Amino acid sequence: MTRSGRTVRGLDAEQRRAQRRADLLAAALTLFGRKGFAAVPIEEICQTAYVGTKSFYELFDSKEACYLALFEQLADDLLVRMRTALAEAGGGIEDLIETFARTLVADPMVPRVVFGQSAGVSPTVERRRRENRRWAAGFVEAVWRQHGVIEPDREIRTIAIATVGALFELITDWLFDGGEDVDELIGQMVAYHRIVRAGLESTVDGVISQR
Repeated sequence: MTRSGRTVRGLDAEQRRAQRRADLLAAALTLFGRKGFAAVPIEEICQTAYVGTKSFYELFDSKEACYLALFEQLADDLLVRMRTALAEAGGGIEDLIETFARTLVADPMVPRVVFGQSAGVSPTVERRRRENRRWAAGFVEAVWRQHGVIEPDREIRTIAIATVGALFELITDWLFDGGEDVDELIGQMVAYHRIVRAGLESTVDGVISQR
């Protein structure tokens, strides 16, 4: 016995609950990635995870809540990986773009769920998606400043948000076309960033340089 009650297979009640949650999210990732959010009923998630429907509702209020938990888990993992990549970066910005792209597509289901479906799930998910985009814009600004692309005190948040939006849209478009050649995706993202960088480096305080 434990303070949480009896143990089953060496797990107490809290650990079993955490395991069921992890199993449900893993099943949701596979099913949402393959079929899309709208096409997957809660019962199928439960069957795939070998978890009862009652247990599902003890963990999530709805399928949307399950998707949001999965979305946040995947997005947070990507953010941690990119922070680590920035801290350890020995190369340039294009190396970071490649790291991001290859990390993202290591499991093909991840970009399908994070980028291919998140825009149409619900207003709550859309708010979370936009919060992530604002964080990503701040990350891009930090990278630009670290590599001397912009002056330390220059305000370019709107440009960073637009750049992130464009890069994310390239990912979505790549997924729509089948999402098979990651080198093609990296090439598109790098080419777009080069255009943005050239524009930033040709301006001073928002005024086009005459150089």
